[in-house]
Amino acid sequence: MALGKRRRERQLEAFVAASDLPKSPGHPFYTALNRLLAANGFDPLVEKLCAPYYAETMGRPGVPPGVFFRMLFVGYFEGLKSHRAISWRCTDSRSLGEFLGLAPTDPVPNHSCVSKTHKRLPKEVFDEVFNFILSVAAHKGLLWGEAIGIDSTTIQANASMRSIVRKDSGKGWKDYTKKLAKQAGLEDPTDDELRQFDRNRPGKTVSNDDWENPNDPDATITRMKDGTTRMAYKAEHAVDLDTDIVVAVNVQPGNAPDTATVIDTAIDAAVNVEKAGGENEVQAIVADKGYHSTKVITLAADLGMRAYIPERASPKQRRWSDKEPAEKRAVYAARRRTQSKRGKQLSRLRSELTERSFAHVCDTGGARRTWLRGLASVAKRHLMMVAARNLSTIMRAIIGIGGPRSLQGLRALLQTAWTHFERLLSALDRLVAVLVAPISQRSRAIGG
Repeated sequence: MALGKRRRERQLEAFVAASDLPKSPGHPFYTALNRLLAANGFDPLVEKLCAPYYAETMGRPGVPPGVFFRMLFVGYFEGLKSHRAISWRCTDSRSLGEFLGLAPTDPVPNHSCVSKTHKRLPKEVFDEVFNFILSVAAHKGLLWGEAIGIDSTTIQANASMRSIVRKDSGKGWKDYTKKLAKQAGLEDPTDDELRQFDRNRPGKTVSNDDWENPNDPDATITRMKDGTTRMAYKAEHAVDLDTDIVVAVNVQPGNAPDTATVIDTAIDAAVNVEKAGGENEVQAIVADKGYHSTKVITLAADLGMRAYIPERASPKQRRWSDKEPAEKRAVYAARRRTQSKRGKQLSRLRSELTERSFAHVCDTGGARRTWLRGLASVAKRHLMMVAARNLSTIMRAIIGIGGPRSLQGLRALLQTAWTHFERLLSALDRLVAVLVAPISQRSRAIGG
């Protein structure tokens, strides 16, 4: 075999036959995922959903809906955070081009076209795509729907704390601090003096009532999980505790209290499970103590749902003289359920499965920080990330692999197992050699 050399200068071909173009053998995971989507009529469905938002005859053809939504799924499976990164990745990979259904001569949609399509389609279309995947899960027996666990996490917004301005005057943080410094007797302070003054001034507060970010007014000042303060949103997941399928997603401003959103998320979950054809109706809501309030417990009882939500520790005894008897009965019943064996089991499941969904979507899926702006855009993007995560759960149940990178982990696992097996065989060979050897050699082998 001769040494091949990379040609630094070459004459371009005037004509290339289609049979001469390089072909991809295809990725096993994406090939199986395409079979699943085709078997359930994914492309005709999304084309029908998107048709009302495009012209019937005139205009330049846009990104096909099937290609657009597959690119969003690729963003989750490959851990890509932005439309630009998704477009680049699909351009570099021939197997992803085959997954998108592109011919060898078809260009991958530009990231600007993907972003415009994302803005053009309303959230109702994304909701229908999410429900379609839930119906696929139900068809595969992966949607039980009896008990759901609810929890929330923060999503860092594409907005900086340095850019916040006063709602009343429009002044930035630096101008506002300079004004306070002059009132305190500091004339023309330097940046270092200004930072020192701002760090030590008494009564320092940063409230969403007074401040906003002009680049993303929907994002709010939020205390993150790591203790830092950022502009952020809140994503709330409702997970089927029997099958690990996320049945509802609710994206809100970062300062939205948990007690104000949990019932809406539970109602969305019940509607989605019923629409998708789940095995049961939602009968139990499981959440942590941050979601507990008398109103939440009472509303859940009115909806026919059992609430497994522990109470916050309080040194004072609750007073019921100013409450309705139905509220007292609902709270006491929730307290008994939460402390029961079944309640403790559901609480452990909720902690495991909801945190797993956040780890998959936000950490490995790339949704911990969003590059989009506006509540509607962030909600649509996060919904499709969760939909892709549900597809991953379905694929794991069908073929045993939930993502394209799972094959790498499987190979490493098999290689590690084979290495340990070889070491075990080597140890057994040495042991057999010692046992069958004469006593004199055996003593020398043991002593050595």
